[in-house]
Amino acid sequence: MSAEQQSSFSSFISINPYTDEYVSGVSSFLTKATAPNYSKEQFVSSYLNTKAYISNQILINKNIPKEDILDAINIKIYDELGLDQAIEYEVQYIETFNNLDENNKQFQVFLVDPLEINDIFQTSIEKIKYIDTITPFPLLIKSLYSKEIIQDNGVHCFIYFEQDDASITIYNGTEFIYTKSLKYSLIEMYEKFCELYGEKIEYNDFITFLSTQNLKFTQSDFKKFILKLYHEIFSNINEIITYAKKAFELKKIDHIYIGSEINIVSKLYEISEVELSVPSSDFEFDYGFESNDTYISQVHALMHVTATLTDEKKYLCNFSNFHRPPKFTQRESGKFLMLLAASFFIAFSYPTTYWILTYIQELQYELLKTSYSEVHAQKTTREANIKSKEAEKTKALALLKEEKDSYISKKNTLIKIHDVKVNYPMKATLITTLVSDLNKYAVNIEQIQYNQETEKKKFVLNLISSQDKKITQLLEYLTKKYDNKFKFALDDILFNEDKKLYFSELKVYIL
Repeated sequence: MSAEQQSSFSSFISINPYTDEYVSGVSSFLTKATAPNYSKEQFVSSYLNTKAYISNQILINKNIPKEDILDAINIKIYDELGLDQAIEYEVQYIETFNNLDENNKQFQVFLVDPLEINDIFQTSIEKIKYIDTITPFPLLIKSLYSKEIIQDNGVHCFIYFEQDDASITIYNGTEFIYTKSLKYSLIEMYEKFCELYGEKIEYNDFITFLSTQNLKFTQSDFKKFILKLYHEIFSNINEIITYAKKAFELKKIDHIYIGSEINIVSKLYEISEVELSVPSSDFEFDYGFESNDTYISQVHALMHVTATLTDEKKYLCNFSNFHRPPKFTQRESGKFLMLLAASFFIAFSYPTTYWILTYIQELQYELLKTSYSEVHAQKTTREANIKSKEAEKTKALALLKEEKDSYISKKNTLIKIHDVKVNYPMKATLITTLVSDLNKYAVNIEQIQYNQETEKKKFVLNLISSQDKKITQLLEYLTKKYDNKFKFALDDILFNEDKKLYFSELKVYIL
């Protein structure tokens, strides 16, 4: 635990309300508390198993103000889940990562009936009096990522067996995405075993067998029935994992962690690897705590790890209605007594306070007067400097304008020189090239014109020939020869009866 937390609390205590089990933590050492009691210096945490709450993912428009999100969630969750409007559920939520819908925020919502909370924690409150945090079990697992106990950001599946419940929880890249209650709690496992065994045995005998007998080495008659039981359990788990992979578009499960509130000697993770073909291991980590030889279940370890987080994280989703008594200064009676004491203090200290304030006021006035003289002198000097600089600036801008005008004039002159130097020789070369081709087909030029339409440069050649066929042959030849260099256009060929000659206007576009 951090230094700040140690200064706030002398100890931590975690509660399993379903088994009435308490684990105390002092100086990073965990031990089961057989006689827990109230202490204002201890931090108290507990949890809710998956049967105690309703969980669902919903989308809320991202434009809804932060202060209205809870109301929007309440309206939508009641509508989507068809909840009984007569029951006022306690609603808590966390925002989860959403990369599929840019217009909405995604929230994981938890709903609990407050009356059910009172029933679950009735026995615990009689002993402890208050509980600081009550967290849904899937969110306790998030502490493993927050404390970097698990550093791999893959898709992880956490399976946990309790006396009255069993659950499967899936995290994707440190983000909680799904949880579901399995139909095989320890009691349900016991009942199913008796059905397979064909004979009713004591529940304690069943638990003792799981806690002391390793299936690898035992020759007990129970062995084959326990193996059948495990096969059915993992078949149920496989169905849930298959559904989750499809629903949340998961390519695969990278790792499975399996734990239980009792110490099951047989390695369940080995059975998991065989049944599910997924790398698996015990739900055991280096939590940073020490304990004696007594088995401390994973849920207690998770609650103690969560208690060491910052307030923002450990109170992230808190269903506790059993808050510790407020500080004296926050109670109504405390506020009244402090107000009364302040009134007496003010009444007796007013004359002295008035004299002191008057003296301080006069002293401040003298100091400000001296400071004003110094600042005023600085102000006058700086104003003169500013005027001088502005005059220099005006002269510099005028000189800059003259230089710019001179630059623009020289630039325009150079552009004209360049145009004459480059374009005129180019036109002459082009005309020479075309004239040589005209001679091949005995076509003469009556007149040559040049103009430029927007960005296109164009020559217009007025052609004369004794035969119209020569003009068309010339056009065909030029089009093939200068396909990527020029574009030719010939609208029509006119015949002059008097001169017995053909006239045409050939347009040449430079590409």
